[in-house]
Amino acid sequence: MPLSPITSDAQMMSALRQTLSRAAAKQVVSASNLANLSTPGYKAQEVDFDTTLDQQVGGGRLAVTNSRHIGGGDQSVGEYQTRTSEDVAGRRDGNTVQVDRELLNMTRAAGEFARAQTALAAKFRLVRYAINESR
Repeated sequence: MPLSPITSDAQMMSALRQTLSRAAAKQVVSASNLANLSTPGYKAQEVDFDTTLDQQVGGGRLAVTNSRHIGGGDQSVGEYQTRTSEDVAGRRDGNTVQVDRELLNMTRAAGEFARAQTALAAKFRLVRYAINESR
């Protein structure tokens, strides 16, 4: 299904707000994982996009056909749910945090944030230009 185009300033601002919030949530989760790098038994967390999407689209849940398919995310960061990372191998102490993975996640989130911030700044420059030209 193709994405619908953003047709109004309000929709654009909302989309940018969500992008900034999601990127910040990813940064917080990765920072928390790195802070728990030496905690025995700590399970790395990640932002649960599916649960968050379900909540924002209308609160409907997908049918659970296997207990391992959906769930595990009873924590949240702002408006975003988190869940335990399942595809990460643990160390002998049971900790599943991987420094390289977390740094990569933080770098990707910083890129998302920077792109949204650049678009927001451009939008504000247009508004400022329109205000100054009307004088």
